[in-house]
Amino acid sequence: MRARRLLFVAPRRVELAPVELPDVASGRLLVRTRYSGISTGTELLGYRGLLDPDLPVDERIGALGGTFRYPFPYGYSCVGEVERSAGSVPAGTQVFAFHPHQDRFVVGDDEVVTLPAGTDPRVATLFPYVETGLQLSLDAGHVARETVVVLGLGVVGTITALLLQRAGATVIAAEPAAERRALAAGLGIPAVAPEDLPSRLPPDGVPLLLELSGSPAVLGAALDLLAHEGTALVGSWYGTQPVALPLGGAFHRRRLTIRSSQVSTVPAGISARWDVGRRRQVAVGLLGELPLAELATTEFAFDEAPAAYAALDAQEPGVVHAALRYQ
Repeated sequence: MRARRLLFVAPRRVELAPVELPDVASGRLLVRTRYSGISTGTELLGYRGLLDPDLPVDERIGALGGTFRYPFPYGYSCVGEVERSAGSVPAGTQVFAFHPHQDRFVVGDDEVVTLPAGTDPRVATLFPYVETGLQLSLDAGHVARETVVVLGLGVVGTITALLLQRAGATVIAAEPAAERRALAAGLGIPAVAPEDLPSRLPPDGVPLLLELSGSPAVLGAALDLLAHEGTALVGSWYGTQPVALPLGGAFHRRRLTIRSSQVSTVPAGISARWDVGRRRQVAVGLLGELPLAELATTEFAFDEAPAAYAALDAQEPGVVHAALRYQ
């Protein structure tokens, strides 16, 4: 069997190419893709050529082997239907899979997440963002009745802000794009321009901020927003871009902490209660609880993939999350 997949062939250049599919052996599934979501984090960095070419793509997920050396397949948000099953998931079941952009693919039945009946497949492409936002909210710790700053209102920032509000935090977000501030406000998230943020915060600063803008210039300036012994939780991945941080006297004297968050693993501190399986099941439930349709703004046909990446790269107005649509 043959399928078509998307390849990153050079900075800011993607192409569709044929690929041979393996047999559907015992315990495996043939999935026909309906939608695949495009990440504005790691994936856009790869598109722009801002990742170490020798960096492994993801050792934990079998479908994401190799490195970021061109040409390479990538993507990790496919939603489709099981077309043929030699495993425990029946044919016709709608599933999510961490798999590169491809119109059909073969995976193990333990490599898919079964979606509840009636789940909107376009909305389900946001599943990785929901899982990431959930992990960020877990890494944030106890936030009830605290003022928390979220920097950046892309998909991850918006979802994380919603989850922090559900945990009892008073969230104030900063975002330079007026249309994204308006979208967040419509979802109940107070949002201001970055230059207006300091005047909206307590005079002694906040105990926690989450840097989710993806911009290397944001974190350094944001440290002044923290209270004594405050924490900056960094969910942005900057790739090979340098990040300048003011780690002089104020940083030390105020005992500030800069901590990373990443969805690849579950932190040891919560591993007695949480594992990847539980986190994913909770994220599946959140697909039906969060206002995700508001974020699923844009679709492109699979054949129009180059235009999709160009739109995201140019930050075209109105494009928050883009997905590829398969016939």
